[in-house]
Amino acid sequence: MAELIKNLTDVTIKNIDHNKVLDLTGLVTYQEGQVVSRTLSHVKNISLTLFAFDAGEGISTHSAPGDAMVQVLDGVAEVNINGEIFNVAAGEAIVMPANVPHGLEARERFKMLLTLIKP
Repeated sequence: MAELIKNLTDVTIKNIDHNKVLDLTGLVTYQEGQVVSRTLSHVKNISLTLFAFDAGEGISTHSAPGDAMVQVLDGVAEVNINGEIFNVAAGEAIVMPANVPHGLEARERFKMLLTLIKP
């Protein structure tokens, strides 16, 4: 069992240290006029990605084949889910359901962890 867990860890979590307490907000940095991302995991049905958005930047409206959860780590995100606007602040999260149009915009700089889970 321990070997299986070791192999899964080697494959599923990348681009960050293991066996160390991490400050997620420090793993991506703000850059003027840009969206910065850092992929932590991308396997068949799950992806984890950290993002840093400069003010005015965003992700245009689209839909995804799985549920996507935004966890805001710093600042405030304006999240649009099927035309309904939500302001999500640091320490808060929101789920954008599968196959429903959604997008987001940084009214101010913000950082988030995006978890996408596909069926």
